[in-house]
Amino acid sequence: MGLRTEISERQRRFGEELRRLRDAAGVSAPDIGALMGMKGPAVSHTEAGRLSLNLDRLHTWLDACRVTDPAYRSALIAMSESTGKGWWTNYRGLVKHAALDLAEAEADATALDNYETFLIPGLLQTRAYSEIILEYAEKKVEFRRRRQQVLDIENAPPFRVVVHEAALHMMYGGPTIMRDQLTHLIEVGQLPHVTLQILPFDCTVYAETDTPFMLVAGRHARLDTVLLEHPHGSSFMSDPEGVAVFRRKFDQLRSLALPPLDTAKPAPSSAFRDSLGLIQHIRYKVQGR
Repeated sequence: MGLRTEISERQRRFGEELRRLRDAAGVSAPDIGALMGMKGPAVSHTEAGRLSLNLDRLHTWLDACRVTDPAYRSALIAMSESTGKGWWTNYRGLVKHAALDLAEAEADATALDNYETFLIPGLLQTRAYSEIILEYAEKKVEFRRRRQQVLDIENAPPFRVVVHEAALHMMYGGPTIMRDQLTHLIEVGQLPHVTLQILPFDCTVYAETDTPFMLVAGRHARLDTVLLEHPHGSSFMSDPEGVAVFRRKFDQLRSLALPPLDTAKPAPSSAFRDSLGLIQHIRYKVQGR
């Protein structure tokens, strides 16, 4: 079998996970290669995501590394056997590879946690808002709209999101577009699997992150991934310690943010502040512009 020239995030992560297991078990690359009848640099190619493993060899690898957790083994098998094909396949060459990788990860996620600073989260954007942010690039806007359907499917993954208040004040596209966007936030925030919180300007505790990120929960906790947004692109982080850091950061952000948007519960008092009240207040101000 030839080596892959294009490696998806799933394939890269699978290889990285195999290497991490082998290192933790103290098994050398030549030794594990010998167990599977792999010659030369085949093991390093496998760990780099350039070469796949058949099911028998994967079981041999996991046995050699003393992996006994059945749920973890099952998740690795599913990761290995996935074709990587889905609706996003039709957008190859039209959007960035990181966007394709994110769409594939979202489709297989068991939960999604998102923090945004100056933008409305992509999964919660209206079409008009996306058009402004993506500079009217038709295929990119279409791709983002297609991604949003992950929240509409049966058994959609729980989506917890914290948005900094700054994003609600940015008048991208003008007052009409932002008013409609804020209305959409209120509507989608009522979905049973969506938990929307706003981090207010008057928060007095530093949350230790200025970087937007998304935590993508895999089929096993050891396969969770973080997508980091940078000014010049996106990158994935998968080492357990790094993921744990961002998990703690997200928990802290949730504790600092206003209570979740919930239109079904009346405010306990006139002094009560929650995410719904803040969004409604800002929308009212936008309407007056």
